[in-house]
Amino acid sequence: MRTAHSVETVRAAERELMARLPEGALMQRAAAGLAAVCAGLLARRRRVYGARVVLLVGPGDNGGDALYAGARLARRGAAVTAVAMDPERMHAGGLAALRAAGGRVADAVPARADLVLDGLLGIGGRGGLRPGAAALVERIPAGALVVAVDLPSGVDADTGEVAGAAVTADVTVTFGAYKPGLLIDPGASRAGAVHLVDIGLELPAPQAEALQHADVAALLPQPTATSDKYRRGVVGIVAGSAQYPGAAVLAVAGALRGGAGAVRYVGPAADAVLARFPETLIGRGRVQAWVVGPGLGEGRAGEVAKVLADSDAGSGSDSVPVLVDADGLRGLDPAVLRARTAPTLLTPHAGEAAALLGVPRESVEAGRLAAVRELAGRYGAAVLLKGSTTLVASGGSPVRVNPTGTPWLATAGSGDVLSGLAGSLLAGGLSGADAGAVAAYLHGLAARLCGGPLLAQDVAAALPRAWRDVRRP
Repeated sequence: MRTAHSVETVRAAERELMARLPEGALMQRAAAGLAAVCAGLLARRRRVYGARVVLLVGPGDNGGDALYAGARLARRGAAVTAVAMDPERMHAGGLAALRAAGGRVADAVPARADLVLDGLLGIGGRGGLRPGAAALVERIPAGALVVAVDLPSGVDADTGEVAGAAVTADVTVTFGAYKPGLLIDPGASRAGAVHLVDIGLELPAPQAEALQHADVAALLPQPTATSDKYRRGVVGIVAGSAQYPGAAVLAVAGALRGGAGAVRYVGPAADAVLARFPETLIGRGRVQAWVVGPGLGEGRAGEVAKVLADSDAGSGSDSVPVLVDADGLRGLDPAVLRARTAPTLLTPHAGEAAALLGVPRESVEAGRLAAVRELAGRYGAAVLLKGSTTLVASGGSPVRVNPTGTPWLATAGSGDVLSGLAGSLLAGGLSGADAGAVAAYLHGLAARLCGGPLLAQDVAAALPRAWRDVRRP
């Protein structure tokens, strides 16, 4: 599992470690790792010897890391030039090391470079780049490989927010721990490929985490020799309308391909569902989880209330998990959800999340981490916030950041497939947070396996392949 820690946590761990090490040793560890990654990147392009390397140097330790790494590259024969944001405040030790290794300092960014090291701002930076730093970034030569030191300058390390001008890196070399802003958009989109350099930090529980194949495989329900369809889980789907019958078909597709023992459909699109999936059960009955909302259309809030509050086949729907998506999210009462005893999973996109929070959509898109945490706290539910970075929050647990997916998933109906898939995992016994995180992972992986362009039904069809891929040793 990939874990991410806040700036405050990383800083505290760094202070504890520095107290036990000789002065400057921690910076040397970071610089050695940074230089090794840069040397590897240059070797793939041509070679380290003779490569043109430019350092954009800020006044803090981040600039010191860049200078010491530049010195190591210069000793290997690279032509290294440092350009300072504030020449009077360059890290003295790093500058001396660079000059001793044959590097030079210039007043302006050279017109040509093979690799540019962004050492302008560290993880403590807030807000976008100031004009002087932004001017240096604007002059980065075309075609140069941009490597960010710890994180791209201008990205908020704790949230991924970008409040102004910021660096867009091809590669980010981060030290000690991933930071949430490297995993969460819009910051994640500016980080490129992220390399973690272990500098020996001892860290507590993370603020965010990203599942990997082994984590997902450990959570997936697996039938046994004694399983029947009820033990495997039956998911009820309340979805679709005369206007949106396809939403019902796609939600059922996601559920059937997501490991459910059976799918029970309730709604006006039964003929369309049966024509595509004759395995589907029609009408209310025994279920282990409900999915409500995809394609319901306006004016059907009563459908959601019925699933949340009414009894079903002698079993109160409050006794089984419920996933609420799309049109079902309109007008939800936080008090009703907080009073539930069984898990609830909400799956909004940014616009629906904004409506639930009563804020502009832009504020959700700019601050996704804060938004998903606020939703989970306000509604007392697990929340899967869909988007370029899908996040899952639940209570005080670390926020799950989904690492799979592709821009091709921005297609009609893909969210309906995701809802059905997550519902089947709820029916299989997973918690709201686990069902959301595993569903997002498999959904994104299936889309990658499809390539593009793709249709939502392609994603559903690829789910078994994604499932097998995750479980492969």
